[in-house]
Amino acid sequence: MYCMSKIDHLDIDGHVLALFLAVLEEGSVTSAARRLGVTQSAVSHGLQKLRRVIHDPLFAKSGRGIVATAHAHALAPEARALLDAMKAFGSGASFDPATAQLSITIAANDFQRDLLLPGLVRRVTAAVQKFSLRVIPSQSPSPAMLRDNRCDLLITPVPPVGIDIVQKRLLQDHYVCFYDPAVRPPATRAQYLAARHVTVVYTDNERLDFDRRLGASGIVRDIAISVPNFTAVPAFLRGSDLLASMPSLLGQQLMRDFASVRIPLAAGAGAMTALPMYMVWHQRFQKDPAHSRLRAQLEASVAADVRGSVARHKAGTRS
Repeated sequence: MYCMSKIDHLDIDGHVLALFLAVLEEGSVTSAARRLGVTQSAVSHGLQKLRRVIHDPLFAKSGRGIVATAHAHALAPEARALLDAMKAFGSGASFDPATAQLSITIAANDFQRDLLLPGLVRRVTAAVQKFSLRVIPSQSPSPAMLRDNRCDLLITPVPPVGIDIVQKRLLQDHYVCFYDPAVRPPATRAQYLAARHVTVVYTDNERLDFDRRLGASGIVRDIAISVPNFTAVPAFLRGSDLLASMPSLLGQQLMRDFASVRIPLAAGAGAMTALPMYMVWHQRFQKDPAHSRLRAQLEASVAADVRGSVARHKAGTRS
């Protein structure tokens, strides 16, 4: 009988398991030591530690050699599985799309959500066994959204900053002036600023980056209506003389019934109306294979479905 001791299962490590399997397969402590490149005493010490944990002698003398106990034979497959798991752990996580069941949360406001995520869902759904997506509003995004696991990925034109936050640009769009096609568009800066406008102010009272740039430059517009998302704009713009300065890509879907012109501001307005879009994630996901695959699929979706639309819309914007 082997007495209980202070040694427990946490004292089992990969070296002990490798020693055990080598002795089992070689049928000799000497041969096992030679195979592993260690001393016989090291093998004996390792076996003794394992015996105290398992409460079984594991091997018994038989003539000039040793034989494994029935319990040792029963433990061998588990030992091999544990070593394989340790090897996989040391090599990093793996990802098999054929068996993957992904459930992720992406933070995005309605523009990014409707523009980018349907294509992503189609691609990922076709590649994995099961895919579930939860979308939450990003509002004015903060690093805490990623640090606190409120979302796995963030899509925003204004990425939060932090030493543990990683970002990559997905595309470059720009703001244009949308208007009801029945009215005359603004042709000059004065006409644009004299008109009344619809704009988006998120529920956390955060303004669009375009509006913030105008404010920083001392440019004041007459805001008639503020709504919490882009989706609400068409109802107010239709049949009115209001203007809405919004991302040009909305002209492909949400704003397809409206006309648009470039925003008539001073020279250098390109920087003011520029709209980059980034995907942002926490560095703990940097080498996660499932997360890496998701980011790659999002980039592929943008390349196939969005960037071409950007170029076509820039070329076709009415003036």
